[in-house]
Amino acid sequence: MKNFQREGSISNSHVGRAFEEKARKVLAEQGLRLESDHKVPCGLGAVRKGHAFDLGSEIPKVIVECKSHTWTSGGNVPSAKMKNWAEAMFYFYMAPPEYRKIFIVERSVRPRRDETLLEYFLRTQEHMIPPSVEFWELDSDSNELTIHEVRG
Repeated sequence: MKNFQREGSISNSHVGRAFEEKARKVLAEQGLRLESDHKVPCGLGAVRKGHAFDLGSEIPKVIVECKSHTWTSGGNVPSAKMKNWAEAMFYFYMAPPEYRKIFIVERSVRPRRDETLLEYFLRTQEHMIPPSVEFWELDSDSNELTIHEVRG
């Protein structure tokens, strides 16, 4: 049986929470003071249900999804994680349009290919991306932030 835990971590949820906290601090340095588990009404029609985004604020209206996913140990696409990212795009699509939408991910470079997981997602899943989502990539070692431009 394979163990899909991040090497050296207690659990993937610990990794995710630690990255979310790091992202919150980096966003604060950018002037965005955000709270965790920020609920916003989401839906396709008149009926809307509260969805908790990883980070958010009402003043200014901002919602953020944080992802700390990496390529597999063999350098393959983590396909289940890509479905999770596509689901995040759907929630951004269903969120009220007045919110600024930021998708921030941990930088993970594919071995032997010089492509990050975010670059791969943007290249292969462009059709799943709603307008006006900002894509930020955070290098966990250096705290260097890269903002990717997306057509649309």
